[in-house]
Amino acid sequence: MRQWIVLFKKEWTESVRSYKILWIPVVFILLGITQPVTSYYFADIIGQFGGLPEGAVMDIPIPTGAEVITATLGQFGQIGFLVLVLAYMGIVAKEKNHGTQILVLVKPVSYTNYLTAKWAHLLCISLGSYAMGYIAAVYYTFLLIEKMVIADLIYGGIIYGIWIAFVMTVILCLSALLNSTAFVAFAGLGLTVVLSLLSSLTPDLMTLSPAMLTSHSQNLYQTGQVGSGFGLNLAFTLVLIIGILIGTIYLFHKKEIAQHTT
Repeated sequence: MRQWIVLFKKEWTESVRSYKILWIPVVFILLGITQPVTSYYFADIIGQFGGLPEGAVMDIPIPTGAEVITATLGQFGQIGFLVLVLAYMGIVAKEKNHGTQILVLVKPVSYTNYLTAKWAHLLCISLGSYAMGYIAAVYYTFLLIEKMVIADLIYGGIIYGIWIAFVMTVILCLSALLNSTAFVAFAGLGLTVVLSLLSSLTPDLMTLSPAMLTSHSQNLYQTGQVGSGFGLNLAFTLVLIIGILIGTIYLFHKKEIAQHTT
């Protein structure tokens, strides 16, 4: 356990030195604030910059709180994921390319501790940043739009957080098994987009897809209930996250051993 803590602190120190611990949360907070603020002042913005004839009146209804939070999660799923993937696509691949992982693994350091420390750090930054952005979105939605059921917001936020955890686990896996950081980003973002599109276009066929968690969180905001099949979808996603992590450790270990013996 002491070895794992040392490795985790190493990851944390690197994020502090690169200011990821600062600018990633700031991006999510800005995304969280932007949606409710622009939704509330949208008519005024169009009036000022839309080039409308003098005296024209634009009556645009303010969206509901559920619509604002749903749109905010959409921003997290696009810009937020892009930021996280670009920030951590080289979490293992860069060390492999520079050979620095050898300096760590040549010592009596287990591959499990090496990768799980990175995984835990990755989730701390990504989920922590998401939580701050989500809280900012909820606060300004309450302030400008309308009050919502706190329990639904908490449960919906946790459900979407599990989707983020899945995506970041995939990024760790790709970074551990591939050497090209650009391909890690392309494959990670591509998989996210494909799963999201298939889950929205063919929900009946994708009931177990981790991306369906976004639909369940949206249903919770709008109706106060998750969609059918949520329990199985959640359980499958959690098992998939653990399975991907275990598989990553095994394949990474096997690949490193093969490289050292050749």
